[in-house]
Amino acid sequence: MPTYDLIVEAYMPNLENLKKQAKLILRRHREGYYPVAAQIRAHLPRFQNMSDSEILAAPFKLSDAQEIVARELGFDGWQALKIGLSITPRNPKSSPSKAKATITSAEPQLLVTDMKRSCDFFCEKLGFKLIFSYGKPPFYAQVSRDAARLNLRSVERSVIESKIRDREELLSASLLSVSMTVATAEEIKLLFLEFQAAGVAFHQKLKKQPWGAKNFIVKDPDGNLLLFAGPAN
Repeated sequence: MPTYDLIVEAYMPNLENLKKQAKLILRRHREGYYPVAAQIRAHLPRFQNMSDSEILAAPFKLSDAQEIVARELGFDGWQALKIGLSITPRNPKSSPSKAKATITSAEPQLLVTDMKRSCDFFCEKLGFKLIFSYGKPPFYAQVSRDAARLNLRSVERSVIESKIRDREELLSASLLSVSMTVATAEEIKLLFLEFQAAGVAFHQKLKKQPWGAKNFIVKDPDGNLLLFAGPAN
């Protein structure tokens, strides 16, 4: 199974390219690619109460994939998308030869030594939900909360010695740690209080930084440092 940390989606300037995107979703469903199950569940209400395996086993047509593409672009359905594209003025300066790939999201990967323990920590302590777990026993999983997605990869032992990581506060510079943000000062305070009430271990409690931010750092069961940040005011 692919373990990409960056999901790159080509810029789709016309209907033909959007059709290709829908066919890609259909192919991933047929191949049993687990991450597509979360995408289907998020955009098609009839799949909302189904597990990943149930979604991948259920009938899924090209029209379903086209509906997902349309909803991701803010349209009610494929027909509405086609109408919207037909009335949207084209940029005369644009050229297919100059089209660039658009990075739509980043999904950091954490290395963990006990997959079940890590999934339980993120879901029970930090309020994430399990998107998928792959392997028997599981060796790769994804958890999410709101717009944040984290990939968990199982390893036999920690790559960076715990004392070094703590001393250097290895966050975004390390594949073992990650930073996540909220929009307001009130939200970062609420998030800190939520985690505190859940008995989460903090590497750093909520603190106002000189560059105009408030943040705190959580330590997961493997010692990975997770920074949560928001504006100070």
